[in-house]
Amino acid sequence: MIRAPLAAAALLAAGAVSAAAQRPLVIAHRGASGHLPEHTLEAYRLAIAQGADYIEPDLVSTRDGVLVARHENEIGGTTDVAAKFPGRRTTRVIDGREVTGWFTEDFTLAELRTLRARERLPFRSHAHDGQYLIPTLDEVIALAQAESAARGRVIGIYPETKHPSHFRALGLALEEPLLAALARAGWTGRDAPVFIQSFEVGNLRALRARTGVRLVQLLEAEGQPWDVAAGGGTLTYAAMATAEGLREIATYADGVGPSKRLLVPETGGATRFVADAHAAGLAVHPWTFRSEPVFLLPKYAGDPHAEYREFLRLGVDGLFTDFPDVAVAALAASR
Repeated sequence: MIRAPLAAAALLAAGAVSAAAQRPLVIAHRGASGHLPEHTLEAYRLAIAQGADYIEPDLVSTRDGVLVARHENEIGGTTDVAAKFPGRRTTRVIDGREVTGWFTEDFTLAELRTLRARERLPFRSHAHDGQYLIPTLDEVIALAQAESAARGRVIGIYPETKHPSHFRALGLALEEPLLAALARAGWTGRDAPVFIQSFEVGNLRALRARTGVRLVQLLEAEGQPWDVAAGGGTLTYAAMATAEGLREIATYADGVGPSKRLLVPETGGATRFVADAHAAGLAVHPWTFRSEPVFLLPKYAGDPHAEYREFLRLGVDGLFTDFPDVAVAALAASR
């Protein structure tokens, strides 16, 4: 029997009615990004229609300080910016790595509004390229609230602060406008249908003192948080994924968003990650579930439902997925 997730229990305690009350949360990774260009209102809307409990906007800033939803601040791969602003191509150092392309911090919101989204992966459908706008955070919040009212169920947002140290160094800190937008929506406490996530540590610790909404520490399978590395620290994601590391995360966060490989390595059986995280009082929301065979380990034989079944047996509390429809079907079949 799948136990009720910690996140859903928190919402129920506040009197909110969620479709996820008796099963792990379905978190639409960049919207229904397996079907439509990622981080568009259309992809978020489709994800909600398919049964997602949360929609995930990755947040970056424009030159004039407006938060918009893009997976990266480099937008050459997800928009038609190269055709419309060829002269804006440049090279920046992002988290210690040189990246060449077009960056949101070099454009005003008005300029970004002239762009249209396109599918990032070559093997997914490009039928909708050139049709959809880049949404602002305020628009994503408004969509979640409107759909919640229309459907009679709670639909939350799961924003990620992308490259927070980079943007703060530019004078375009992400946290202040994010908290302001949440406050305008009335979302300031643990009962709000919100998780704020980050791969960095420092901004989550700072947010803990400024907001009551739930925070999630993201974990890669290897490497270090950029803010730790930039400060000369030795803390690694591997150390954070230990029982001791998870207990430390619980001092400032409510959950962890680990790479799937921290739970189920490419070789070998499952780890103790979920048990250790739950012992520390943390919810576990692994990423990212994708249905195409190229993303599935050989042992699943091309069947995404087999992957979902394994992670459900481990007792995860939520799932980041590009295909909310597949996740909802897999969860229904597991009951």
